Amino acid sequence: MTTRTFLVHGLLAGLLAGVAAFVVAYTVGEPQVDRAIALESAGATADHHHEDEATASHSHGDDAAISRTTQSTLGLATGTLAIGVVLGGLSGLLAAVGLGRLGGLRPAASTAVVVLLGAVSFSIVPFVKYPATPPAVGAGETIDSRTALWFGFVAVSVLAALAAVAVARGATRRWSGVPGVLAGGTAYVAVVTVAALAFPKVDELGGFPAGILWDFRVSSLLTLLAIWAVIGAVLTALVDRTWRRQAAVEAQRAYAAAL
Repeated sequence: MTTRTFLVHGLLAGLLAGVAAFVVAYTVGEPQVDRAIALESAGATADHHHEDEATASHSHGDDAAISRTTQSTLGLATGTLAIGVVLGGLSGLLAAVGLGRLGGLRPAASTAVVVLLGAVSFSIVPFVKYPATPPAVGAGETIDSRTALWFGFVAVSVLAALAAVAVARGATRRWSGVPGVLAGGTAYVAVVTVAALAFPKVDELGGFPAGILWDFRVSSLLTLLAIWAVIGAVLTALVDRTWRRQAAVEAQRAYAAAL
């Protein structure tokens, strides 16, 4: 199996993952975004003290509604498809790199482990530290700093995952499989725990309703899980099918050569 094969499989898996993420985000996530925007708009309207300002706000509302419709359909689909393809392609490449380097795992099992590590280190753990927030939350002037913190923590988490794999491989050679995996997992948890304590906390919620915030974050997490679940399932299935076909061909050639 070549790197190109893994990449093509990953891109296809990512495309399907993007479609699944769009369905989840549109049906579960977008209603929460609409609630947050409505809350933000209601607060802005309450601050108007003159009738002409209220009229202007109403006139701009129609334009915003059109823009919002585009964002929640075409814009959302474009974003989820792009993210899915990128993550799927990267997962395929990393699965190719990890083949034969994760003990005696077969290609399908090795691919599943790589995708799991990617999901945990790139999405789930960073989400726990810096969870998604609705559009109405956070000051505009802190967007850059908040984004930098998120990317910084993602980098630490991914590097910690790579280091944990190295620790697990070394421990497995010295002891056995289970202690090696436990050693790698412990190393990762220790690093990200220290990083989570060291990175500053971001708290700009103000008086935002806890119920809407909770529903928004749950929907965001479900969208992330949908992307990684589909990438893992499809990529693993494609890799396994290709490997079995190649193994069958090689077995036939070996049998023919032995005649």
